[in-house]
Amino acid sequence: MGTPSLSIHLRDTYARSLAEIEQQFAHSGSGASAMSERTQLVDSILLRLWEEWVCQNRDGGDDVALVATGGYGRRLLFPYSDIDLLFLCRNEAPRQLREKLRAFSQELWDLKLRLSPQTRTLAQCERFDPQNLEFTISALDCRYLAGSRELFSRLAESFMPRLVMREAQPIIEQLGVVTRARHQKFGHTIFHLEPNVKEGPGGLRDYNVVHWLALVSGIEKRREGREAQSLVIEPSIRCQFESALDYLFSVRCFLHFRHGRDDNILNWEAQAEAAARAIGSGGDHPLPPEEWMRTYFHHARAIHRVATQLLEEIPAARSSLYREFQSWRSRLSNSNFSVVNGFILLQQPGGVKDSDLLLEMFAFMAQHGLKLSRATEQRVEQAAAYLQAHPPSGATVWKHLKEILSAGHAADGLRAMHFLGILGGVFVPEFAAIDSLVVRDYYHRFTVDEHSFLAIEMLHRLQKATTEWEQRYGELFSELEQPELLFLALLLHDVGKGSTKREHAAASVEAAARCMARMNLAQAERDTVCFLIANHLEMSKTLRRDIFDHDTVRAFAERVATPERLKMLALMTYADIGSVNPEALTPWKADNLWQLYIATVNFLNHHADGNLVRSDARDQQFTAFKGLAPDQATEIKTFLEGLPQRYLMVYPPHVVLGHFDLSHKLTHDEAVEVDLKRGRHWFELTLVTRDAPGLFSKVAGALAAWGMNIVKANAFSNQAGVVVDTFYFTDRFATLELNPSEWQRLQDSIRGVLSGDVDLGRLLHDRFRAGKPKPAKIKVETRLHSNNDCSPHSTVLEVIAQDRPGLLHELTGVVADKGYNIEIALIDTEGEVAIDVLYLTYQGTKLTEEQQNSLIHAMSGELSAAHPG
Repeated sequence: MGTPSLSIHLRDTYARSLAEIEQQFAHSGSGASAMSERTQLVDSILLRLWEEWVCQNRDGGDDVALVATGGYGRRLLFPYSDIDLLFLCRNEAPRQLREKLRAFSQELWDLKLRLSPQTRTLAQCERFDPQNLEFTISALDCRYLAGSRELFSRLAESFMPRLVMREAQPIIEQLGVVTRARHQKFGHTIFHLEPNVKEGPGGLRDYNVVHWLALVSGIEKRREGREAQSLVIEPSIRCQFESALDYLFSVRCFLHFRHGRDDNILNWEAQAEAAARAIGSGGDHPLPPEEWMRTYFHHARAIHRVATQLLEEIPAARSSLYREFQSWRSRLSNSNFSVVNGFILLQQPGGVKDSDLLLEMFAFMAQHGLKLSRATEQRVEQAAAYLQAHPPSGATVWKHLKEILSAGHAADGLRAMHFLGILGGVFVPEFAAIDSLVVRDYYHRFTVDEHSFLAIEMLHRLQKATTEWEQRYGELFSELEQPELLFLALLLHDVGKGSTKREHAAASVEAAARCMARMNLAQAERDTVCFLIANHLEMSKTLRRDIFDHDTVRAFAERVATPERLKMLALMTYADIGSVNPEALTPWKADNLWQLYIATVNFLNHHADGNLVRSDARDQQFTAFKGLAPDQATEIKTFLEGLPQRYLMVYPPHVVLGHFDLSHKLTHDEAVEVDLKRGRHWFELTLVTRDAPGLFSKVAGALAAWGMNIVKANAFSNQAGVVVDTFYFTDRFATLELNPSEWQRLQDSIRGVLSGDVDLGRLLHDRFRAGKPKPAKIKVETRLHSNNDCSPHSTVLEVIAQDRPGLLHELTGVVADKGYNIEIALIDTEGEVAIDVLYLTYQGTKLTEEQQNSLIHAMSGELSAAHPG
């Protein structure tokens, strides 16, 4: 029977010892040592409790053994990891033994140790359950702790090897299925803004997969017992793999100690602290966070590489269709390369030092979606030093690189070249500057090199378009005369980010010029690539202006100059935005990008006078209105008086008629008409009412109070003072999705805010009190800039600020206080950076310089007061 004093003693001992382990880790930075020390600490506590509750003699008892399994069995017990235990019984445990084991476990739980115990008989351990793979593979790492040594020996030396020899194939197959599903959950990439160092690709779970595959295959092949294992990793890779493993051990220990729990997310703040402490680097000097993360990704890539290679080589049971497909692939073999089970082998291994043959191999890989065998990869790595000392150049390099870039699996071929050190190390040395380079702005999800590969991959996917947007851009891609130049521009467009001396686009142009000169591209081709790189942000910048304004389109068209360059720049922008992060290319951005392309190509093709186009467009629209509502033609014409040309370009005739119908319903008693619709990607709220001060700001505030995220807004008013405002928003908390009755409440709430019956300040206060905002990951410097030259009719105010709920309400509230009118509002968000552009007028004209300065001063004060520091 245990005593309270023992429990208190063990609790104090554990807490004191764990604190000492943490102090030692802070001094040494060794994760391996911390794990070993915690394992010894837990061993001692378990054995003391075993003697207290189960059997006074550690080796005593014939019917049960206490066994460590999983990571604990391997003595890799992280500071706050679960303790995996197996109560191994000879037969079904009698009630008295079950009570002892239950009391033993309860004591450990009372000590706040996270215990994962399982009770099994020897016979049960020998049965493989595909639905419980975790037990089988954790039992492979069994380690004796206490109880019957004879029972444990039978498990370790007989039962488990026999199970593996019998079930090796299904164990390996199921492990492959589980691992691939886990990788898919993380998008099959190691590059995440806040990676999971345990479960993510390249994390410690991938190391476990390598260990288990080697263990199972060693037992299955040699049939000599569980110690007959061999990590099948070539010596050239083993050092890299083991170094990466030590690094991840330290990082995960750091995270556990930092959070005081089993938290394995390397979040934004943890990255900064790990860099400041140089975790895993073995040094004492602080590192910049982006440089430290660069090292992390290098190591994660090494772990991931070995895990995926072994998975690819698993001899899984394949369908006849798969075998037929692999047989067809094998027929791709030629005099230089042979294809075996989807892997490329060199017919003449010594020829790998021939740069032409090497590039031909990667082109072959990119064309057919194949992989390099491990032997081939090893030979490429061995040849890298020779090729670096004798770098190839000239038109032949471009000939092969062009083939790689244009092939359907170009991104995979480029990734392989990059990882093996010959993309940036030999053929395109400019690319080495962005190897695993991290941009810490909470918007770019991937490293700079991976972003470039994803952009190329995104364009190739257009050739197998499945969505409406992909089909549109896919048709555009099929019209290109030299798509290889676009791919080259994408490969090089961000290499300048590796230099801190200049703005990255200009630095990228310089690097690209050197690269193309070395490969002897024609001058016209060099000019095209340099143009694309220099201007790869121009369409994104233009999208922050009124793309329906003739002067905006004209200025952009004059910069692009030719339809072919316009096509390439539109596709480059599409791929560039879409590969920043999965949420970056919103339907609104894709739509606006396409609208800008269409407007610009029309300008370039027709060189039409802007006023004439607008006049023709109005006449065509009015003809459409008369066809749809012939009896109301005069009234519709009156409604349209004073509305800008942009209104007719934004809304098709049937929507304009809907606005006209809403305006007819306006009465003294019903001063606001509200229409709420569910679009394919967002909600659309339209208000038709009489113009009033602060109208736009109040609606923006009401939507923010309801937890909605405004992505776009249009504001129009006619000569009679009737306002048509449309807000496009997403439902962040699925309030409308899950509660249909809330649709009417939202509309009534907005009517109440506009009439003054509902206190907007109270609504906002309640919202922000209920949902405490998360602390900002990055600090965004507020910048405000106004311009009277960008629009013929309005002053353009651009605001860059820290994104937060209610920001648009704050900004437009200041505008309303000044008595200015909002003609257009363009809203965009990049990570935590809000980029809002407002087109403003005062009494129908642009703001004076004095008014602009006054507005910027007032808005700066409002933003500082709402978000100090």
